[in-house]
Amino acid sequence: MLPAVLSNHMVLQQKSNVPLWGDAKTHAIISITTSWNKKVYRTKANAEGKWRLMVQTPAAGGPYAITCSDGTVLQLTDIMIGEVWVCSGQSNMEMPMRGFKSIPILNSNDLLVKAENQNLRLFQVPHAVSASPLADCSGNWKVSSSENALMFSAIGFQFGLMLQETLKVPVGIIEADWGGTPIEAWMPAKSFADFSSIKPPAPNQKMYSGTPTALFNGMIAPISGFGIQGFLWCQGEANIRKPDGYDRKMKSMVAGWRENWKRDTIPFYYVQIAPFKYPNFPDSVPYLREKQQLAQSQIPNSGMVVSADAGDEFNIHPSDKTTLSKRLLYWALGHTYNRKGIAYQSPIYQGMNITDKEVILDFKNTPQGFTTYRQEVTGFEIAGADKVFYPATAKLWNNTIYVTSTQVSKPVAVRYAFKDFGVGNVYNTFGLPVAPFRSDNW
Repeated sequence: MLPAVLSNHMVLQQKSNVPLWGDAKTHAIISITTSWNKKVYRTKANAEGKWRLMVQTPAAGGPYAITCSDGTVLQLTDIMIGEVWVCSGQSNMEMPMRGFKSIPILNSNDLLVKAENQNLRLFQVPHAVSASPLADCSGNWKVSSSENALMFSAIGFQFGLMLQETLKVPVGIIEADWGGTPIEAWMPAKSFADFSSIKPPAPNQKMYSGTPTALFNGMIAPISGFGIQGFLWCQGEANIRKPDGYDRKMKSMVAGWRENWKRDTIPFYYVQIAPFKYPNFPDSVPYLREKQQLAQSQIPNSGMVVSADAGDEFNIHPSDKTTLSKRLLYWALGHTYNRKGIAYQSPIYQGMNITDKEVILDFKNTPQGFTTYRQEVTGFEIAGADKVFYPATAKLWNNTIYVTSTQVSKPVAVRYAFKDFGVGNVYNTFGLPVAPFRSDNW
């Protein structure tokens, strides 16, 4: 009668109208009773037996119950009302609290000690591909515990735990991710209208995890419409070969997801791919990051986490997922929940002036200036008209950075952390790193 995501132990988004839906006999009368307000909602199934209705949720609390009847009574119990987020993407989002083989999660045992939390609930969407949108998935809501968190997304779990501890309300995290997958697989078919080079699969085509629309249909469609506060996204490594157009694909994907949820302003916060010494296509990696940053200005109500200091030269799956989880939390707290005083935006390059041999760089999101925490500034390069970049010396002063190089007498362009393993160490005074950038368009 009900899809898997509507089940015992779930969290419903607080203070909103959330959908409930399911299957019944043709034209059956559906009755829903919610224990928090004793209200009875009724609707009628259509000719295919499909039904859907909206119920009003109160402020955070619980546990509650929902009684559903189409002639046969079904009761859902231990339902909490609070904040719900969907986390999606590829392997750095999927990487669980137990880590991958020989690849640990930093401080995982210490984090799992804190996992016993009745007010944190976890739902994993199993891997699934489909040529058309699925109506349901398997899986069930679980109360957070060290055992249940062990195989859950390390980013999703830590974000959820910190959000719950901060807001002091129930939190639900829905995980839908698959390692090694390109963004095209997560896009709904309608998202390809502006991309003539990408063809949605034919109805009888064999589906793989990288097939366009395959994962949207198999893993996002079954949860579409469930009442949520926002999306978290960590993906991009599978698209480094062809970074051109990635920003437009992100924009189109987010628009498609929001349309499926019938809410065009759902927050969308995402992580820029981290530094790593890529064995293949290393030169295209910084351009993918550039497209990710560009997407933020194209997607309303979105925010990007900079990870220029949170990578691993020899592992595409860095162990430190706490830093990224915290920065996603900052975006949620500062931008969605309007917590005043919390910084969440990294310094972004704005422009430059050239005076003799010196380049003067301007940034936004640096209200108190810069810091390297007493380390020598690294990551800057300067080029002249010959387009050859050389290591540069940088000095920080208030909201400005001055860059020079003894090897470039007439500077034309500056780059910062603009490599596959481009590590930066310049932060604003709230500890948020400067985003990788280039001043040129070469």
